[in-house]
Amino acid sequence: MNAETRFKTLKDIPTEELVSAGSPLCAGCGGLLALRLFHKALGQNVVWVNAAGCVTMLYGFPFAPMKSNWLYSAFACAPASAQGISDALDVLQAKGKVDASDRMKVVVVTGDGAAYDIGLQSTSGAIQRNLDFYYLCYDNESYGNTGFQMSSSTPYGSATRTSEPTPSQPEGQEGRKKDLFEIWRAHRPSYIATISSSHAVDLMRKVESATRFGGSKLFIAMAGCPTGWGFDSQDTIGIERLAVETGVWPLKEATDGLVRHTVTPRRLKPVDEYLRVQQRYAHLFSPTKNVGAIEKIQQSVNAYWKIVAETESVDIRLVE
Repeated sequence: MNAETRFKTLKDIPTEELVSAGSPLCAGCGGLLALRLFHKALGQNVVWVNAAGCVTMLYGFPFAPMKSNWLYSAFACAPASAQGISDALDVLQAKGKVDASDRMKVVVVTGDGAAYDIGLQSTSGAIQRNLDFYYLCYDNESYGNTGFQMSSSTPYGSATRTSEPTPSQPEGQEGRKKDLFEIWRAHRPSYIATISSSHAVDLMRKVESATRFGGSKLFIAMAGCPTGWGFDSQDTIGIERLAVETGVWPLKEATDGLVRHTVTPRRLKPVDEYLRVQQRYAHLFSPTKNVGAIEKIQQSVNAYWKIVAETESVDIRLVE
């Protein structure tokens, strides 16, 4: 990451709030925490394009909780709406009605349902056209706004309303989580990153770095979900930090297709420390511990970080 940054410690994060307190969103929503920090990093001169999802609940006419601009779009087409806004700004700038220095940044904000599933076609087209926009996905690993159903972001072993554990499928979700980071990377956009509010300075630095690039820029934010994941709303940051410390949620970035991890745990914590504090994984521990499923998750994490250790020449102690 570029060493020239104004975000060196937590004290450097702006104190001005661009998202007002109080909203219909769930207490402790990790998506809202990420959005709040993201907005601080980008500043006020932003137009948000929102696909249907949890964050849609922020705006209930006539109330506007953000010191910026907002356009609500259908589930599948937020990037297409962003293209329209960008084209309109181009016209206004060409006519001299908008100065280049005052031009608003266009940001699509969606949950994983739109990012991984319903809106992927529209997103792929926008990247192919090299649309100059930011794409912020708050990833709560489910269709959270409609009752916590499985999405293609739902990880192996998680229970949801549509992947309940059964005698024939005791692990719950038996498939693998789709890798949106790699799907975007295959398009060779200008910038991609994973972020977490538990590592706020890392988050702010990445948004700052992205402002130096034109074209399409992706941010996948871990969005701890107290309601769906099953933990106390005051524990969101702690849960997200555990995800990083166990290696379940790698923090990384890619420019020009080259990947670099920005936070590298020197010694991974066992994944069961992360799993056991969430109700969505309770079936893996009770009435009997599903050792096979937990080991499968641990092996997958170990395999990932073994490759990182080799390719980036870092020392990482894996969980045996």
